[in-house]
Amino acid sequence: MESSIILLDDRTDQATKQMLQKVVERKKKFDVFTFRHLLVMWTTVISAFLYFYYLYDTIAVPYSYSFAAMFSAFFNQTYNLYAMILIGGLYGLMNLLKEKKDKAEKEYHALRCEIIDKSKDLWKNEDAWKNRHLVFEMMKKNFDINLYHENK
Repeated sequence: MESSIILLDDRTDQATKQMLQKVVERKKKFDVFTFRHLLVMWTTVISAFLYFYYLYDTIAVPYSYSFAAMFSAFFNQTYNLYAMILIGGLYGLMNLLKEKKDKAEKEYHALRCEIIDKSKDLWKNEDAWKNRHLVFEMMKKNFDINLYHENK
């Protein structure tokens, strides 16, 4: 469990601490998938750009007099097949990571919204209700998790 959540002491009960810990874990999972998706997306874009520039420079310009000559030059080099497979694989990985990122985001926001909806039940007594803003501020400051409002 995160040290800042453990240090909440009497402001929250153990079940609320577990819920806060789970929302932190899901936020971290969402951030990891977001980073991976962006990394693979930019790798795909850059590698596709460089490959198409290579094709333009080595095949399209020298063999522009005939489509058959371009076609033949393209398939004479096995590097082109491997490059196309690599770029296609990166594109597929990018889409897979996008789906995982979207799923992680949905899980994270669902749990975050559940905490917001159940805040009256989680901080039942009046003293805890008045101090819940300290918990919300700590979550916002330490983990960038907004528990004040449901919308992103």
